Amino acid sequence: MLGFVIAVFAIAGMIKGTIGLGLPAVSMGLLTLMISPFQAATLLIVPSVVTNIWQLFAEGQVWRLVRRFYPLLLGIILGSVFSIFPTLGHANDHFHSEALLGGMLALYGLYGLFAKKMPNLAPYEKWLSPVMGYLGGALTVATGVVVIPVVPYLQSLQLKRDDLVQSLGLAFTVSTFCLAAFLHFNPVDDTPIDYQLSLMALFPALIGMWLGTKIRYRISEQKFRKVFFFGLVIFGMYSVLHQLGVL
Repeated sequence: MLGFVIAVFAIAGMIKGTIGLGLPAVSMGLLTLMISPFQAATLLIVPSVVTNIWQLFAEGQVWRLVRRFYPLLLGIILGSVFSIFPTLGHANDHFHSEALLGGMLALYGLYGLFAKKMPNLAPYEKWLSPVMGYLGGALTVATGVVVIPVVPYLQSLQLKRDDLVQSLGLAFTVSTFCLAAFLHFNPVDDTPIDYQLSLMALFPALIGMWLGTKIRYRISEQKFRKVFFFGLVIFGMYSVLHQLGVL
């Protein structure tokens, strides 16, 4: 089990180091091949918190982004507390959680493959932020991954590169803390979160990220991104069809 976890986070970290994203999505997708979505989500806590906080504070000016995006952040918190989707950790919702996760990965992959230029949603930010935040928070406690719709939404606001990276880090950080709180207060069979194993997963993730930065300069990033997103589509569709009993 430990060797499998190390390998998964090393691969996920390498992909994040190469193209700058994908650690939670890849980790959850691979881990759920062997363990439940709830168990997989618990292992993500420490690696996600550390990498997201680093991403958030890399450029400074965090308070400015908090003041701008607090409706989004409040929506994430509200969605994680009052999710409209079947949540992680309930035996009767195991099927739904895996199917939702597969759907999320497939949508994420399709978005990465075909989203060329996002429409400018900045004029509608005031009322869209809490809605997108709520959906993001609700899906986080349902799948363990915050991607849809938060990532495409923030990219649609036409932010500068550094602001976009930090804004994603801010949303991911809040989502991860919300997920950690949800998992803590909703344990499966009264089993506590294994923070020690989650901490151990941090090191292969960091090593993988370092290797990914080296790979970035040796291969075409665009080709790597296409292969990565295409893989997410196939894996996500397989997960959904498997849960439906088609495969």
